[in-house]
Amino acid sequence: MDSLEKKYSLFEQKVKQAEQGAGEERIAKQHAAGKQSARERIAELLDPNTFNEFDKLVTHRSYEFGLEKTRIPGDGVITGYGKIDGQLVYVYAYDFTILGGTLSRANADKIIKLQNMAIKTGTPIIGLNDSGGARIQEGVQSLAGYAEIFYNNVRSSGVIPQITCVMGPCAGGAVYSPALNDFIIMVKDTSYMFVTGPDVIKAVTHEDVTKEELGGATTHNAKSGVAHFMADNEEQALMLIRELMGFIPANNMEHAPEYPTTDDPFREDESLQTIVPADPNKPYDIKDLLLVVLDDKNFLEVQAHFAKNIVVGFGRLAGQTVGIVANQPAYLAGVLDIDSSVKAARFIRFCDAFNIPLITYVDVPGFLPGVNQEENGIIKHGAKLLYAYAEATVPKITVITRKAYGGAYCVMSSKQVGADVNFAYPTAEIAVMGPEGAVNIIHRHSISNETDRQNLIDEYRETLANPYKAAELGYIDEIIYPKQTRAKLVQALELTQNKSQQQPARKHGNIVL
Repeated sequence: MDSLEKKYSLFEQKVKQAEQGAGEERIAKQHAAGKQSARERIAELLDPNTFNEFDKLVTHRSYEFGLEKTRIPGDGVITGYGKIDGQLVYVYAYDFTILGGTLSRANADKIIKLQNMAIKTGTPIIGLNDSGGARIQEGVQSLAGYAEIFYNNVRSSGVIPQITCVMGPCAGGAVYSPALNDFIIMVKDTSYMFVTGPDVIKAVTHEDVTKEELGGATTHNAKSGVAHFMADNEEQALMLIRELMGFIPANNMEHAPEYPTTDDPFREDESLQTIVPADPNKPYDIKDLLLVVLDDKNFLEVQAHFAKNIVVGFGRLAGQTVGIVANQPAYLAGVLDIDSSVKAARFIRFCDAFNIPLITYVDVPGFLPGVNQEENGIIKHGAKLLYAYAEATVPKITVITRKAYGGAYCVMSSKQVGADVNFAYPTAEIAVMGPEGAVNIIHRHSISNETDRQNLIDEYRETLANPYKAAELGYIDEIIYPKQTRAKLVQALELTQNKSQQQPARKHGNIVL
């Protein structure tokens, strides 16, 4: 064998060693646990034959505690770039088969390099997380690696989309990179996130809790609101990432990709005429309305299991991505509380950062009253929603379907906090409060019987609890038939597509955190 062949042979040997990771036995254990290998995940996420790997031969540089005997090329993290539906993305995936996918200084540098390139090139970055956390044998070097990753997460925020799919353990300091990302997807039964695990909790607080109860996909999707999507398995999780990427742009200087549709932009649907009940106290599912209006009835809901009294997510109108925020009368009457305010505010700020127009459907009786809400800060958390709407400079279009009462009217993208186009249905009730409550206050000393009270309620509803007073004052631009919603929204998007709004010069605002 001549010297050239030897060089090629050595190269092929090293590449093969890197691609085998910790070997077939470890990969088989991964499969037995219901999980794919890191390379299998990347192959499923990306378009076929588009993945190009960086730093395939990197190894750790530690010699303490026997680590010198476990120097495997790649060192537990795979990094590189590929395409999703033709759009370039950077990807890193923790390889649990190599030292439990723990973070070393060396593989942290691989992720940091990828983050820096993503910022420079304006490219989304996706992390597939399956890691035992910091590599204990490396001590502060591993922690320093995490800290630099967190720093880059913050630098990237609002510049490029950042998505994490948690597909295994994610504990301790490792949770903060996903937490700083725009979206977190978790897999039922096989993924979990927590700052301290069950053993530590039992030792400190004497509470018995399983990993799943403490930080599983259901916990973080339904209770804490940490995660945004929950998948039944890894394949579904990766398909969710692909679907999500279709709705968002590559960076903050671009617009989301447009998808051609055969759905008539001016389509009217008679079913919309009866979705909102005549009885103001009767619930209905706002998603029934959303689906009819959007292109091809396609809606990707975000945080579907958390704070169900407000619905947020992505859809398209005439091929253009829009962000939807909608009160949900079918759950807690669509009232605003702490969780729904924070959920909507975060989503609004994402849409604003990435040039996605906002469409708001309003049917809100007010903020949720109660000692618990006040003690836990409904004032400051409700202010986050108000701040997010007022701060947003993307096109903002509002449709009041029914109730818009009190401070909640102001907060939900009213004309006075910067909405560009405001529509209302004839069923809209725009007032300081509902007719019953208003009459009980205004006439509390003069009502003599129930008949008088009912007459006064009807009088208040006819005088103020309707869209006409607001329309007279110019607070509502147009009262529309529900069946016209799709056409009116498409036209409003055309009207506002060249919107340009500059905020006062400042370093940044001081959002109520």
